Amino acid sequence: MHELDQKLLRKACDQIAPAYNSNDFFCAETRARLLERLDLVSLTPNTILDLGAGTGLAVSPLQARFKDADIIKLDWSAAMLTALQSRTSNLHTVCADAHQLPIADASIDIVISNMLLPGCANPEQIFHEVYRVLRKPGLFLFNTLGPDSFKELRKAWAQVDKYPHVHTFADMHNIGDSLVQAGFQEPVMDVERLTVTYGKSERLMDDLRSIAATNLLQNRRRGLTPPVLWQNMLGKLEQTRDTNNQLPVTLEVITGQAWVGKAKVGVAMHRGEAHFPVTDISTRRKS
Repeated sequence: MHELDQKLLRKACDQIAPAYNSNDFFCAETRARLLERLDLVSLTPNTILDLGAGTGLAVSPLQARFKDADIIKLDWSAAMLTALQSRTSNLHTVCADAHQLPIADASIDIVISNMLLPGCANPEQIFHEVYRVLRKPGLFLFNTLGPDSFKELRKAWAQVDKYPHVHTFADMHNIGDSLVQAGFQEPVMDVERLTVTYGKSERLMDDLRSIAATNLLQNRRRGLTPPVLWQNMLGKLEQTRDTNNQLPVTLEVITGQAWVGKAKVGVAMHRGEAHFPVTDISTRRKS
């Protein structure tokens, strides 16, 4: 799905760790929405894995919800993991790459992952690893970015430079297919499009740098971007201002729910929409 410079990405994550919590409003929003989904799950977990935990901001709400569960926060950035310390006895911290989990087979009940996949070298491998560590029944609840994300920036750059500057993201159909290939049953996917607006392009760029959302593609232009190219891109971006004279940034948020074994969940009502496996339709009968 993605061809990112993983070494550079890890270095960037370490560098932004100290100020990450105060800068990343987007992941805070998607994390809250993801945790809401657990209201629909009738599963009492013994062990929860927060995959790509970052600074561990999901830990407290998970502990409040599942008081008796052991929680493992796992991230590949040691700086991220140590940015927010917690000393509760049922919390375990692991610094590791999500592509190769140092966790025993069938030892986890819930894996939750907030915006890990956009930076992964091989999401399919991560799906296989998550499937391996989940018990039956076990839930994988995650989100990622879809192909419309940052489309305004992508278009602006494409008009001024032949090199790519904005990461590409898989659509939810391909993600669903990959989950099935990894062994998951009846993955349920949905998508929301969020728009963040900016008065000044400088503020947008500052926000992106503060969360390491910069160009980390392996086939990116090497060296410093020529100033004239940068100004030309900003000129194209200015043309996208809306009727309120704001610069819009589209973020396509894909949320996935997949099970190992029989799902323990009712019909999912999310923001006015019902989601349930297609196979349920054929078995329903009028009373």
